[in-house]
Amino acid sequence: MDITDLVAPDRVVVGFPANSKAHLLAELARRAATATGLRQKQIGDALEAREALGSTGMGASIAIPHAQIPELDHFYGLFVRLGRPIDYDAIDGRPVDLVFLLLIPAKTKEHLQALACICRRLRDADVAVLLRRANGDREAYEALTNGS
Repeated sequence: MDITDLVAPDRVVVGFPANSKAHLLAELARRAATATGLRQKQIGDALEAREALGSTGMGASIAIPHAQIPELDHFYGLFVRLGRPIDYDAIDGRPVDLVFLLLIPAKTKEHLQALACICRRLRDADVAVLLRRANGDREAYEALTNGS
């Protein structure tokens, strides 16, 4: 699986506004609902249920909120670099600024490959530096997908 299978240029946002984890998840759900045609509440509830199992803040100021959505027939990815880092209850206690939302169709067995693909890209120190320095959505997309 390639990162370009999971995110498109129009699904990368630099300077995403969020002042808390709850606000971030709600805004991600709102954007995903608009793009997928699903209900914002359904997406938000699924993300909150997943977070209740344990934080998706994986350390190094990175979070990968994700959830299975039964009505979805394909992966939906959205990458955002927050305007300012927020507390996310990450495993290392550090605030988060790089976030990759992944919505997963219920009828797929490839969700672990998708999560691993995202994790590899975001945990690459060179990619993370480029994402944090990117001067816009397009530059961030290039940083995220270059060499993938």
